[in-house]
Amino acid sequence: MKRKALQAAFPYTLPICVGFLFLGLSYGFLMRSEGFSFVYPLLMSLFIFAGSMEFLTVELLLSAYDPLHAFLLALMVNARHLFYGLSMLQKYKNTGWKKFYLIFGMCDESFSINCTVTPPEGVDRGWFMFFVTLLNHIYWVTGATAGALLGYVIHFDTTGIEFVMTALFVVMFLNQWEEAKDHRPALVGLGCSLACLLLFGSGSFIVPAMALIILSFLLTRRTFVREVKRP
Repeated sequence: MKRKALQAAFPYTLPICVGFLFLGLSYGFLMRSEGFSFVYPLLMSLFIFAGSMEFLTVELLLSAYDPLHAFLLALMVNARHLFYGLSMLQKYKNTGWKKFYLIFGMCDESFSINCTVTPPEGVDRGWFMFFVTLLNHIYWVTGATAGALLGYVIHFDTTGIEFVMTALFVVMFLNQWEEAKDHRPALVGLGCSLACLLLFGSGSFIVPAMALIILSFLLTRRTFVREVKRP
């Protein structure tokens, strides 16, 4: 049963493997270039497992100790998982002990597969979702650790390498813009980010921007729901 679930899950994760290994290598190189041992990206990728937050954590570790700012930043950057989690409650039902790991290991990519893919006949749904999550986790840890280890022997100017996450989100934004018919949520996000950038500056606009975006979506949620239900 487990082997069949692993064999069914593996092909769906191959495209993610390529992306995670590349991004993980970039993250590992970045950590090593800032003077951190390979142990840091290994443990951070293993226990944090949130790519965008791990890139931001590099700056948090190098700046003045501010736990409240770190907490708020982590909460806002990963707030989308609150909505992901609510939508997965039914799918994670009756998965036993695997539910705890499925909750911890849920990332954007694992969510997209587990939310949309129906396991083949004869494959246990719980084990299928477990292996999707586990494989993606392994890819990320492997990439981050390998990048840090290579950083010991390969030396180059890493200026701007942290932009890899920005580039990833830009591509995701453009892809969703092309697929979505309603562009208002995207415009709300852009507008809130631009307003906070002008008000707070580039060094401290992320937290207020994320808070304003979430607040805007909560306030307009009923309007969007009514329009979706309208025939």
